[in-house]
Amino acid sequence: MLTVGSIVIRCSDLDGQLRFWSAALDYEPREPIEPDFALLRPRAGSGPNVSLDAVPSERALPPRIHLDLYADDQPAEIARLESLGARRVEWSKRPADADYVIMEDPEGNRFCVIDTAPREAA
Repeated sequence: MLTVGSIVIRCSDLDGQLRFWSAALDYEPREPIEPDFALLRPRAGSGPNVSLDAVPSERALPPRIHLDLYADDQPAEIARLESLGARRVEWSKRPADADYVIMEDPEGNRFCVIDTAPREAA
């Protein structure tokens, strides 16, 4: 049986991405950190690792794969991520009632913040 052990994100600025993703996910780096590779693991609880690989890579839009990050308080998490350097991505096809907001990290790697708070019945 297979399990997801690590999600790998290619990056140019390893130190910058290490700071962003560590703070964004409350993850900690596994020591030693290599000059071109870092593995981040959950500080508490469980979840897949996130590896940062300093390898040049062309950016594809839309990306073929992205992270969906679940948030009980989506507006607060979006504000926190923006304070860390993330940006919102506007998409003309996003439904008005979508439970997700598209964002990108400081290097333009896209992810979604999904609202997991219970919705009121209509």
